[in-house]
Order: sequence, then structure tokens, then C-alpha cells
Amino acid sequence: MDFDPSANRVVGTARIPGAPAPKKAPVPVKIIVAGGFGVGKTTTVGAISEISPLTTEAEMTSESVGIDNPGQATMKTGTTVAMDFGVLTIDQTLKLYIFGTPGQTRFAFMWDDLVKGALGALVVVDTNRIDDCYPAVDYFERAGLPFVVGINTFNGQMSYSVEEVRWALAVREDVPVISFDARFRASVRDALLVVLDQALDKAIRMKS
Repeated sequence: MDFDPSANRVVGTARIPGAPAPKKAPVPVKIIVAGGFGVGKTTTVGAISEISPLTTEAEMTSESVGIDNPGQATMKTGTTVAMDFGVLTIDQTLKLYIFGTPGQTRFAFMWDDLVKGALGALVVVDTNRIDDCYPAVDYFERAGLPFVVGINTFNGQMSYSVEEVRWALAVREDVPVISFDARFRASVRDALLVVLDQALDKAIRMKS
């Protein structure tokens, strides 16, 4: 070690007396945003991420006609072909790493890798095409991963009520079904906090 003769302290790897303790890095938590094609997953990640979100959008071409159906109420011209990625710091102790899955069935083989290590998921639903989210709901039920069903209120409107969506999906009573607007940061934040609550509840149950 090197000693500084001008001060009664040690310079180098030793800690200076009276200096503040180094801050602990926030705990990383991986969250998945999933759902059918064109339901608002990329918008959800982009609305909440504190960094410029990583997206893998590709232009939709005539080759996708009859295969990829974005719905009647969208001007969608691109599609996620791998994943979306964003980051959200909750506080000094917790940081979310948010991964959005591709919505098309032909990219389903990527889900196992994307979901590995995740603590919870938000399944985004378009009430005009509820059946498109069945594969995501089934996947997380089989995987035993806590998830929340989030109804994306396109333009503030829903074709069906929260209870009607719960009935249509036949999810368990302990699975929250909520509404949110993927365009607005505060709304997405509230939805992700519900996902965190679900993940925490499972952790507490497993510990006890």
C-alpha cells in the first residue's frame, strides 16, 4: 500500500476513515412483455424505458399478407423479429430489465431463451383479438411464471370489460387482469408494478 505523508490516511485499496460506504448496485429483475402480434408490446417497452429501447423491427412486406394480421385499428407497418429491450430503475435497490417477445407464432422458438431467468410477465391483450393471447397465457401457466394480463386500451376503449376478458381467458382467480394504456409511461409503470407484486408473492410463498 502507498501512504500519503501529508494526511493520516491510506491511499489505494484501503478505505478512508469517514468516507461514505460504496453504494450497492440495484438488484436486477427481468420482466417479460408478451402477447399476440400487434397488441402493443413494442409500444409498452418504448413508453417505459429510461434508455433508448432496443428494438428489432423489420418492415412488413406483401409476403406477410395472410400470415401477419395487425388488426383493423392499427397503422402498423413493422414487426418485431427478435425482441424489444428496455430498462427501468424503480429505486436505488431495484432495476427492471424488460424484454418484449415477438408476437408471431413462427418466432415462438425464441421464447424459452428470452424467458430464462425472468421473475414475471405482462401479457398484453387486444380485446378485438383476445384469442391471439392464448398462446402466451398457456406458455406462462405451463412454465409456472407469475404473470399479469394487461388489456391495452387502444385509444382509451375496450371492446369487453375486465371480467369478460377474465372469463374468456379462463385464467385463475389469483392472476390479475388489469387495463392499461401502452402509450403512457405512468400507465405502463403501474402495470409493471402489479407484475412485481405477483413475483414477490410467489417468492414469499416459496420461502415459507
